[in-house]
Amino acid sequence: MRFDQHTVVLLLRPSDAPELPLDAVDRLQDAHLAHQAGLVEQGLVLAAGPFVDADDEQTRGFVVLSVSPQEARELYHNDPAVRAGRLSVQVMSWMVPEGIVRFESVPMPRSILEAAAGD
Repeated sequence: MRFDQHTVVLLLRPSDAPELPLDAVDRLQDAHLAHQAGLVEQGLVLAAGPFVDADDEQTRGFVVLSVSPQEARELYHNDPAVRAGRLSVQVMSWMVPEGIVRFESVPMPRSILEAAAGD
């Protein structure tokens, strides 16, 4: 059997994440979303999104990329939310049977306001 290999990034909330005022959190989230959308527009991100109803407070999101694990680490260390210490990343390779997962190009929200407009 043949396998496809994808790079996966888990976005995690560190236990020592800095507490910030709500307006600063919103600005940081907008910067994070803009960073993510930029990676999608460059064709580097195949799929991404937040987790809801997770069993823990730490696990925040999941990203599948078309780059190596090392490149993914570099890309996400430039994420404003990671630089600010509000998110950390765990990077790994994901192996799936060849062709079982397909990705389509769709636009990503660049801000909280844009994400809410889809509700």
